[in-house]
Amino acid sequence: MITGEIKNKLDNLWDAMWSNQMTNPWIDIQQITYLIFIKMLDDNQIKIERKINSLVAAGVEVNLEDYDLIFKDGFYIDEEDKINCSYADLRWSVFSTWGDNGKKFDNLKNNVFPFIKNLHGDKVTSFAKYMEKAEFAISNPYILGKMIEALSDPDLGFNKTDIMGDCYEYLLSKMATSGDNGQFRTPRHIIDMMVEIAKPGLTDTIIDPAMGTAGFLSESAKYIKEHFAKELTNKTNNQHFHNKMFTGFDTDTDMLRIGCMNMTLHGVENPVIKYNNSLGEDYEEKDSHTLILANPPFSGSLDPSTVAKSLNQISGGTKKTELLFLSLFLRLLKTGGRCVSIIPVGVLNNTNDKAYTKLRKELVENQKLEGVIFMPGGVFYPYSGVQTGILIFTKTNAGGTDKVWMYNMENDGYSLDQKRDAIEANDIPDIINRWNNRDKEAERTHYEKSFLVDKQEIVDNDYVFSFNKYQKKEVEKKEYRPVKEIFASINELEKQFAKVMKELQGEI
Repeated sequence: MITGEIKNKLDNLWDAMWSNQMTNPWIDIQQITYLIFIKMLDDNQIKIERKINSLVAAGVEVNLEDYDLIFKDGFYIDEEDKINCSYADLRWSVFSTWGDNGKKFDNLKNNVFPFIKNLHGDKVTSFAKYMEKAEFAISNPYILGKMIEALSDPDLGFNKTDIMGDCYEYLLSKMATSGDNGQFRTPRHIIDMMVEIAKPGLTDTIIDPAMGTAGFLSESAKYIKEHFAKELTNKTNNQHFHNKMFTGFDTDTDMLRIGCMNMTLHGVENPVIKYNNSLGEDYEEKDSHTLILANPPFSGSLDPSTVAKSLNQISGGTKKTELLFLSLFLRLLKTGGRCVSIIPVGVLNNTNDKAYTKLRKELVENQKLEGVIFMPGGVFYPYSGVQTGILIFTKTNAGGTDKVWMYNMENDGYSLDQKRDAIEANDIPDIINRWNNRDKEAERTHYEKSFLVDKQEIVDNDYVFSFNKYQKKEVEKKEYRPVKEIFASINELEKQFAKVMKELQGEI
């Protein structure tokens, strides 16, 4: 998450760009993002090279071809773009140290930028498709020098591969465009929690139908690489990981480009990332994926005539995007597929619109509802104070709901105000631990912040998922003095008052 100090540094960079005639905010954001990507490509390779050097120092034989290094030894030659330069000159750690801003400018424009656009060579990949129209649009050598200097600041933390999307979304918020149509960036620590709950596996096919900057997909890739490093050396597993495991849709080409860069930084060569209106009448894919991780747009309405007929059938013809996306998830999942999705709190407790009850009943009666996490308002600040929850379910089309785990998150490790400063109170480790040990939750009572709820209890409450509906609160018993004792005290006070009044009257 972007904190105060990083915000200030990005603000200073933004101001410097505007004061040097870079006054188109969309272009400014794109250029900053491209530079962050260029820097992080080099940062990633530096980490790999350190690992290789450690292995060599320990006497381990290393085959460099196993590491697929982006920046190789020797020269990079591209006759079409008329490039003939050393790979070293393409690396941020090299050209950022040059004192001549004009030389940096020429190198970025003529060598580095064409190089990153062609990272995948002649391969037909999502990255190649969405980087094709990317343009170098920094106005002059001076401001490029300022940008390189600012982005080289180690305090910005670009050694973390998730920071690019965070910075992109923060800069969007400066334009007051984030939050339109119910779209809010999912905080990275919430994404991490949801991925830990979902536990992506080697054979999964994962989709986010409203991917934004591909946060869920990139963190899933990171999780799999950390948990299945040995298994990924298998050719079949490796090909699946790079080509078929990850799918992401969006209707914003800038998001698609950022998503592709994000996946490249996480080591995924060819994810299925494409422009697609996931709710549209022309998109009818079904029973195709085993895992959905998402935070789809909500608080919006669509004309039912523009929505796929299959979604209208599942949702009952609702206009609400949050219900349409949940209907989409049910259609996209294979039987046995899992879903972990953020939803607005209305999905959990709205009883005024029958469409909400209908969908909750569908999850309870025909699928396997497994968990509901209630998140506090403020998790999505500074974009919105909307209160949300997380639904966890498995598609069965044959029921299976038994006991539903509910957790009331009170703190996520950050203050729940506009500043979102880091604090000690954090329920997320407890949430992950309790989810992984749900068998022990049966011992907990409804007086606690997490517990299991029987299916029948949910049915009896008209399929409402609200935490307050099931939580019990301790009523503190207060002891009061006996009534006779209270009257006696009043009488005594009246006598004392009368005595004082009599004394005062005698002195007049």
